[in-house]
Amino acid sequence: QVQLVESGGGLVQAGVSLRLSCAASGRTFSRMGWFRQAPGKEREFVAAITWSAANTYYSDSVKGRFTISRDNAKNTVYLQMNSLKPEDTAVYYCAAQKFGRSDIHYDYWGQGTQVTVFS
Repeated sequence: QVQLVESGGGLVQAGVSLRLSCAASGRTFSRMGWFRQAPGKEREFVAAITWSAANTYYSDSVKGRFTISRDNAKNTVYLQMNSLKPEDTAVYYCAAQKFGRSDIHYDYWGQGTQVTVFS
């Protein structure tokens, strides 16, 4: 059974850092990503990383502040979030894509972890 379990969310003051983790089980994945959904808004892309970590991708809103990384030995992906802003408040979801796809399509999703940033 495939599972993605996020952790590391919390209530923090603006300017501080948080690190989210997503532990995967059941299989390994080629591309892994983070998405977020704020209240009343659609889910949006945050960051993604390929298997070898040679390629990383970020939304403009987090570029330069967030860093995605992965540890394939632990089957875990991380999101280091620095200089947090109130507008980063959202539920953060981990997503994973199976090997063999030629397009970008996330096959599995975690349940999400809440990040709340107050000023």
